[in-house]
Amino acid sequence: MTIFHSLILGIIQGAAEFLPVSSSAHLILAPWLFHFPDPGLSFDVALHFGTLIAVVLYFWKDWVEIFKVTVVPKVKLSEQFLKFNFRKEMLWLLILSTIPGILAGYFLESFAETTFRSPILVAFTLSAVGLILYLVDKYHRHRKKLNQITWTDSLLIGLSQALAIVPGVSRSGATITTGLALGLNRESAARFSFLLSTPIIFGAAAFNFPGLLESGFDANIILGMLSAAASGYLAIKYLLKFVERKGYAIFFWYRLALAAAILSAIYFQG
Repeated sequence: MTIFHSLILGIIQGAAEFLPVSSSAHLILAPWLFHFPDPGLSFDVALHFGTLIAVVLYFWKDWVEIFKVTVVPKVKLSEQFLKFNFRKEMLWLLILSTIPGILAGYFLESFAETTFRSPILVAFTLSAVGLILYLVDKYHRHRKKLNQITWTDSLLIGLSQALAIVPGVSRSGATITTGLALGLNRESAARFSFLLSTPIIFGAAAFNFPGLLESGFDANIILGMLSAAASGYLAIKYLLKFVERKGYAIFFWYRLALAAAILSAIYFQG
């Protein structure tokens, strides 16, 4: 694998992890469409660490506030850490939402690496989830703020995150769509999705970290990790601003176009 491959795959992973377009689908499709060599498990783990760096750097103040209101409510913080007025159960709500994804990863990992990687399945899930996101965003009423999220909301969003083990569904796409369907406003649905990504990405990276240490670091792995961190940070920053003003329709059309490109490639290669 060349430096160019590392840079491109890192940018794809970082951006697609947080945009509702499916990072796993893009990492499957990029080598398939452009004949990149298989980067291997160690490289995938490095990319997850890159996206973990991005989400922690962007949301570290949110996490300070969440731990404050949940674990040490008597500790006073400056106003810069009290922006969202998180409810005191927020940490436990995020833990509840994380459990279904952990269980899905544990029991369905073998399918995720084999059966679920079919390009036709990816094309279908890209289109179907994109359409649901578009309809929910356009026609549902979005009034609830992040501090109004309930235990039921949290569980349902967590269950939708478990579906993201199928490439093309998109972890952020599934959780944002469910949040919108439950009445969260656009910014709150996206922010909860991004906060929820922190433990699930950390868990996936930590689980595979011994393999990364065993393989060792090289320039390709380091560049991939850094490019994933940079593109992930920018994706979070500008998505939150964009969706508040414009909505999610553009991601439906992108997913539909990508699905059409996959089916066209299958047809012409066949």
